[in-house]
Amino acid sequence: MQKERVLSGIQASGKLHIGNLVGALKNWVTLQDKYDCFYFVADWHALTTGYEEPSTIKESTNDLLINFIASGLDPDKSTIFIQSMVPEHAELHLLLSMITPLGWLERVPTYKEKQEQLKDRDLSTYGFLGYPVLQTADIIIYRAKHVPVGIDQFPHLEISREIARRFNYLYKKEVFPEPEGLLTEFPKVPGLDGRKMSKSYDNAIYLSDSPEVVEQKIRTMMTDPARKRRTDTGEPELSPVYHLHKIFSSKEEIDEVAHGCRTAGIGCIDCKKILIKNVFKYMKPIWEKRNALLSNPDLLMEIAKGGSQKARQASEETLYIVREAMGLIYESS
Repeated sequence: MQKERVLSGIQASGKLHIGNLVGALKNWVTLQDKYDCFYFVADWHALTTGYEEPSTIKESTNDLLINFIASGLDPDKSTIFIQSMVPEHAELHLLLSMITPLGWLERVPTYKEKQEQLKDRDLSTYGFLGYPVLQTADIIIYRAKHVPVGIDQFPHLEISREIARRFNYLYKKEVFPEPEGLLTEFPKVPGLDGRKMSKSYDNAIYLSDSPEVVEQKIRTMMTDPARKRRTDTGEPELSPVYHLHKIFSSKEEIDEVAHGCRTAGIGCIDCKKILIKNVFKYMKPIWEKRNALLSNPDLLMEIAKGGSQKARQASEETLYIVREAMGLIYESS
């Protein structure tokens, strides 16, 4: 029985952190045993906001590939590829841009939000406005049934469904299934300062950080502001350290640090030592795989090329059907 297809990708705009690991990559690893999974590095997407400084995209792409494999994605189970190595994405993006109403793009929630957040960049470009069309092409070119998303991302997927629906309606052929969100629980991972972990906030623990750097970052994390002295009692829910314990520590340890915080039975330094131990245990196999891949770049590129070739085969099949539906097949009789 043929497996249903899943498609997801990450933009090559910087290093991945442990929030990406527990929020997305570990879920991808689980999905690859149940679905026909296509996972890619979205290097073209990085140009929509980073077109003025493209020099960092290649480095980010390599780092993402390393983290994909190190986190447990298996090239024998999943198709792992680089977006720009599959030029069929660009052709479908072009064709879809011909039928996508301008108003649909202007009402996408992140269109105005990102313009507000990134005021230091000129985002009045066709590429930035058309980001959702390229994203739609990424998904529907593989006729993916599912796209793993958190509940807050469902509105972003809806435009892909609308574009797929419009194509099928205009050309009177059910070429594309409407992609469905595969709702997944993304734990909220706090950063070093208590806000959501994000490279934009410079408060992240990166997968590429060495054990020494990770330890230093955790040791300097903020805790409950009420605990100014060792003898002060505190409220663990106010400490981002405690919320990381909920992800990386055992139930017994979570209960221990919570009780110790409320009674001043444990100091913040001791609480952090327990967390450091558990983060190290979680990260050790990932660090080992990262180091092995860093020392063997040829293997990494072999995986990317093999996955991209497989992705091209699948995308070419779809594009033939698209061209046929649009009357763009030119063959001699």
